[in-house]
Amino acid sequence: MEINQLQIKIGERIRVLRESKGITQQNLAAICNFEKANLSRLEAGRTNPTISTLYKISQALEVSISDLLDVESYN
Repeated sequence: MEINQLQIKIGERIRVLRESKGITQQNLAAICNFEKANLSRLEAGRTNPTISTLYKISQALEVSISDLLDVESYN
């Protein structure tokens, strides 16, 4: 899997988890102290998230970082 594909899959995974919990992009961004535009880029796969970014998102969504990175079983 190429880096760009991986970024897109991680972004999709974050979006699916966020939506499954009924959280808007705006609310998740606020909880994580991000700009909504940055979260939007992350979910679209246009940015490479840092470990600390993934940690903040995982805490806000009450999932593990590994759940965010579970792109092999997610389609």
